[in-house]
Amino acid sequence: MTLLAVGGAQAAETQWPVVIPAPHGAVILASEGEKSGYDEYRYAAVRRVDNMLYLSGVVIGPRENESTDVAAFKLQVRRGFERLKASLEASGASFADVVMVNSFHDWETANFKGTVDEHWDAFYEVAGEYIKAPYPAWTAVGTSALLARRGVVEVQMIARLPK
Repeated sequence: MTLLAVGGAQAAETQWPVVIPAPHGAVILASEGEKSGYDEYRYAAVRRVDNMLYLSGVVIGPRENESTDVAAFKLQVRRGFERLKASLEASGASFADVVMVNSFHDWETANFKGTVDEHWDAFYEVAGEYIKAPYPAWTAVGTSALLARRGVVEVQMIARLPK
């Protein structure tokens, strides 16, 4: 992992992941997008504390001019889980190390054209491609809005680093 001092001059070519020392662990940023989020919105995509990883929510939904039907939503969910996978791998973990998942589902968004059941079934099908037994604890919450305007689902995870 590459170490980047906060406030220091950034090298012309950043090596990913960037690891920023923090009390009891580090902030781990797997990509330029995560670094931008850290700088602009003051949040860590991944925060390691001792041997635990706390992954901030990844918002899943259509990009501009992207379809909002069930098939497109499955691709969007897969894209979101690939981001989570990249964050886990940059931190030395995998989906097998995930111990807790929280998912927040906007049932009323215009960013998905389908029923609540179609939303859940599509999400659940794709999530199953990544999360295998033994399963983590999981809380799924239905809501009427997410902070990200294009969001349909936000997925947050906690993982324990392997020894």
